[in-house]
Amino acid sequence: MTALRFANRADAARRLTQHLTAMRFEPPIVVLALPRGGVPIGAAVARALHAELDLLLVRKIGAPWQPELAVAAVVDGERPEVVIDETMMGLAGVDRDYIESQTQHALREIARRRALYLRGRAPAPLAGATVIVVDDGIATGTTVRAALKALRRKGVKRLVLAVPVAPADTCNALRAEVDTLVCLSQPEPFHAIGLHYDDFDQVEDAEVLRALEAPNALP
Repeated sequence: MTALRFANRADAARRLTQHLTAMRFEPPIVVLALPRGGVPIGAAVARALHAELDLLLVRKIGAPWQPELAVAAVVDGERPEVVIDETMMGLAGVDRDYIESQTQHALREIARRRALYLRGRAPAPLAGATVIVVDDGIATGTTVRAALKALRRKGVKRLVLAVPVAPADTCNALRAEVDTLVCLSQPEPFHAIGLHYDDFDQVEDAEVLRALEAPNALP
């Protein structure tokens, strides 16, 4: 696949939206954006597909000695779920008591973010829906994989992962977790996500709120 560069998230959103609108997904459609960087892109996709926009709030549980090494992840929803990577749990030398203690911290942070961004709005119903997970890019895919596994258990009709850029090996690993994977660029070698954008400024909370509160963000 030819490697692409994106001017900014708006450019990535435009290109991703063109691809997704051509696929004619069956409604109802829910777009789940990962905050914060995935929200501007997810909002554009939701508008184009006349879909409901919600957030996919996921918190990684890292090893005590290496927080970036995910041993589990907590996924928000009407019933939050914990997805454990049994292999990594063994390699990290932690037990389920450790994961349970960290889960409580993760749930509090998820609740804080949902209160900040969604202000009491209930999670979008996912059972029987076409669910499109959107982010501005994926590196290792560990946390996204956990989220996809949890979403599978919520009775979605069709699960789609859509991102502008990710490594080919990560895409190959995630393909089994979804019904459809859309990744516009799979560069080799892959660098940090932001290096495949000309402008990759941090998305601030205010921008997330604007995207969620815009009159045309929801059908």
